[in-house]
Formats: sequence, structure tokens, C-alpha cells
Amino acid sequence: MNPTALITGASSGIGKELAAIHAERGGNLVIVARSGDKLNELKNDLEKQHSVEVTPIVKDLTKPGAAREVYDEVTAAGIEIDYLINNAGFGGQGKFHERDWSEDLAMIQLNVIATTALTRFFLPDLVKRNRGKILNVSSTASLLPGPLQAVYFATKAYVTSFSNALAGELHDTDITVTALMPGATETDFASTSGMEKTDLFSKMATARSVAEDGYEAMLAGKLDVITGVSAGQRLSLAAIPFSPKKMLLTHIRKMQEVKPS
Repeated sequence: MNPTALITGASSGIGKELAAIHAERGGNLVIVARSGDKLNELKNDLEKQHSVEVTPIVKDLTKPGAAREVYDEVTAAGIEIDYLINNAGFGGQGKFHERDWSEDLAMIQLNVIATTALTRFFLPDLVKRNRGKILNVSSTASLLPGPLQAVYFATKAYVTSFSNALAGELHDTDITVTALMPGATETDFASTSGMEKTDLFSKMATARSVAEDGYEAMLAGKLDVITGVSAGQRLSLAAIPFSPKKMLLTHIRKMQEVKPS
């Protein structure tokens, strides 16, 4: 029997591509996002093209309690989740003390709380069956502090640390937890976060290539996968532990400054 995957943030970007990849391999889906129109369009396309079952759940995961509602709806429908893919997330550019606090609070709710809650609700079911996979979409931002995206970088550091810790706890099971850490990617992230006019997003990987790397890493049970970065960027990431922190912070800040129009 083909596995069923639950994917959050499935209406666009990496999440949409992950859904397509899973459906191409014959897997059924539960897709979660705020946009009912986009979810239903994706459902119709994937069911028509790949003869799979797709269950859309319209839910705003920035709202407290939404993760529990997703779990309850899936359970009530009698659907067993084999792959939990926590992809939903967003960022925002600007100095922390000047940004809208409600936006940063929603970011923490989505990137941290929703990811943690969904994992907490679905993981006991995976443990009972002693099978399953979790893919948490983090970022290369999780590897360093990020001036002008302080909260976003911090939330992704949490996601990577949380994922790795769970993998360690589950070492004696057949359940794996993978952290996907892409670099700048062609999604709605740049425009919604205000990062489209920065050096950081001057060159971007495709959402499809990032999704493929993440999906394959999940199947292989890898701890981490870094993707969507150049060879030079990989060297820079490897040098982070050895770089003077003040110099590193200055470099990152300049990369994230919005260029004048």
C-alpha cells in the first residue's frame, strides 16, 4: 500500500512541489493551507493526473489550536498518515524593534508552534505502528543568526534542532526525522518577507529541485539535507563555526539589506 503524506503549506512553492512528487509516486495526500481555492485546484489536478486520493484541509496554522483541529479532522476521516511534512512557514525583513509584533508572533506560531504541535499529535500514531517519516522544512538560515530577519532565523534554528533531537530519541524505531535546509528558493517567500530586493535572493534555486532533494532525503532517512546553494555558499556555510561572529553578523546584515529602487 502506498504511503499517505500530510503536507502543510501545500498550496504553493516547495509544499506544492512536494505534493506533486508524492502523487507522482502513487501516494495519497492530505494537503493543508489557508487558501481553499488553491487547495481544491491542486486536489483536482493531482487526482486527475495520478489517480490518487487527495484530502484538502483549509486551515490557518498561525491560529492557536489549528494544529489540533487538523489532527482531529484527519483522525475523524479515518486517514492514517505515514509521512508528516511540516512545510508551512514564512519570514519577514526589518529590524526587530521596528517590525509589527503581530506578524512576528504569527511567524513564531506557524514556524515553531504549529510544526511542534503537529509532530506531537501525529508522532504517537507513528510510534504505535513503528513506521513513518517526518520531514521538517527548515532553512540554511538555521545555521547562523540573521540580522534583519532575527525571528525567522531563530525559528528555523529551532526547527533544525528539534528535528535532530527527535531523530536521536527515535533511534531504536523505524521512524526517521529529516530537516530540509534550502537556501534562497523561487517561492512566494521572497515577496511576502520583503526580501526580493536583497543580495540574498539575487540567485534562487527552483522549488522543484529543493522539493526533490528533500523528498529523497526523507525516504533515505537522512538527518539533514542542505540544498539550493552553490559550491561557494557551501564553503561559506562550512566556515561559519570558524568565522568571527561580529564579521559574520555584518556580512549577513548587508546581504539582507533592501537595495534602493
